[in-house]
This record gives sequence, C-alpha cells and structure tokens, in this order.
Amino acid sequence: MNTHTNPTRPHRRTAARFAAGVVAIGLMPAGLVVAGPAFDGWTTAQKIDEVAGNHPDVNSAAVDGCPAQSPDGLSLYMASNRPGGRGGLDIWVATRQRQDDPWGAPQNLPEPINSASDDFCPTPIEGQRLLFVSRRTVNGVTCGLGDMYLARRHPAEGWSEPEHLACEPAGPNSSLDEQGPSYVQGQLYFSRSSATVAGELFVSRKQGDGFESAIAIAELNDPTANDIQPNVRKDGRELVFSSNRVGGLGGPDIWVSTRQSVHAGWSTPVNLGPAVNTGFGESRPFLSSDAEQLLFGRSGPAGSGEGGTGASDIYVTTRPKHP
Repeated sequence: MNTHTNPTRPHRRTAARFAAGVVAIGLMPAGLVVAGPAFDGWTTAQKIDEVAGNHPDVNSAAVDGCPAQSPDGLSLYMASNRPGGRGGLDIWVATRQRQDDPWGAPQNLPEPINSASDDFCPTPIEGQRLLFVSRRTVNGVTCGLGDMYLARRHPAEGWSEPEHLACEPAGPNSSLDEQGPSYVQGQLYFSRSSATVAGELFVSRKQGDGFESAIAIAELNDPTANDIQPNVRKDGRELVFSSNRVGGLGGPDIWVSTRQSVHAGWSTPVNLGPAVNTGFGESRPFLSSDAEQLLFGRSGPAGSGEGGTGASDIYVTTRPKHP
C-alpha cells in the first residue's frame, strides 16, 4: 500500500519507461534456492479472505494493506481506512487461537495506537512491541510527514503511549514519509519517500535505547525507481520490498534480494514473478517468522478487488521449506 500515489501507476521518474512497455526480465525461477534455508517457489497468491475459513471481513471494499503477522503467528496486523476507525488509515488486528486456525474479523486497535491522523505500516516484533508509522504530531513533535513509533503492550495495562523515534541526525526519522519498518537482529530497515521524492531503502542500527542515523542501502536502491517498504527475514538474509523498477510486470511489484550472511552485501534484486506479481500494484510485502508465507497488498483499477473499488486488498502466498 503506497500512501502517496496510486500504486497501479509508476512513479513519475519511470513513467516514460513504463509507457513504452516493460520487458519482464529477471523473474525468479519457481525453484530458486535463496541464501539460508532452502525453499520451493511461491504458490499463486490468493486474496486472504478467500482462503478457506478466514473471516470475509479480513478484506473490505476500503483500503486494506500493510499486512504483518506477530512473531507467534496468532495476530495479523494491517492498515485500513474501513468504517469504524478513528480517522484516515488506522491499524487493525485479526487474531486466531492456533497457527492452523483461520483468521477472525479484524478489530480496530484502541488509543493510543490509533489517532485522528494516518496510522499505518504496523510491524509487531518480539517482546509484545509494535513498530508503526503515523502522521500525528504529539506535543508539537514531528520530523515532517510519517514518522516511526514504537509501543509496548502490557498484559494488564494494554498499549503504552507510543515512543517517537528521534529525528535525524540523532535518529532514523526524517522530513519524508518513513514506511515499512522491519526490525531484525539490531537493524531497523525502512524506506523514505514522498509524493515528489522517489523511495529509497535505508537501515539504522540500534544504539542503546534508540537508533542511529540511517544510511541508504546503495546496492538495493535504483535511482530511477520508487523502492519502498522493505521486510527482512528473521535470519537477516532475505529482503523483500516493493518497487516499480524496470523488469517487472507493470506498476509496483515485489522484489527480493538475499545475502550469504548478515555481514555480506545484498544480491541484485530479482522480481518474484507472476505467481506473486501482476500488472496491478503490489505493495508492503511481509515474510512470516518461518518465511513460508508472504503477505502483501494489491490494488488495481476500478472494477477489481473487494467490492470492485480497486482499493488495496491483502493477499497471501506460501512456499514449503525443504526438509
């Protein structure tokens, strides 16, 4: 879910290339083995509300995107502007009792997580913590557009007041929109973009109780494309993100890069191919803790999607791990 532009359209810096027609090159072979565990290829993605047993309201006629599972696989967080929220995009969560149970109906998270401003890109992490992006201003504090926040859930007290991550150069937030935070092994990955500035992927290292100033991930960023919303596998060796770079199937697609170790450089990104991507717009991918599921958003023209609105819906695809 790209919160700035129509995700079915390429960013203006690459519009001319897409208008001339995109050549689908560099697509991921079905049985490609990535660094670390060995997996088969991704199955054809399905709308998550059409997977047997999942509640039909997991997707709605409104915008539904930014999906992310909790580490224990029992909560599915998402961003949506469906009725019943507190204003604009809100964070919602569907739950289940066991990992093989279907997802229930999404519930709106209470204050202080949601606000009258846009709240999106939820990322649950270990320790009952939630990273997310918000365009709120708290006591006059904001770095610019959407900033990253961190909240904790206490069993008896509920959600804590979200902590605003510091503005650069003291921290990772900037005057642009931060999107798709992903925290793995002391590294915070995310993107920066705006309606007029193409997205780039960044990483910030944890330092004490906060994070250092972020640096761009040069080997992953395409200067002619909109690269946004990264998500990193639990072992730190596989990264998926949304991009409208040349070589896709049209509009933003999901791309993947791997590395041999957390200290090695990232490989050249590869398109995940037609099992995952389409000529519509794929956004904010998320790998489950076991990396056998990939969740993402997909939007298209009027007449497509839930209710025919074309608004983003949540999709899921799976891949088995080799024994």
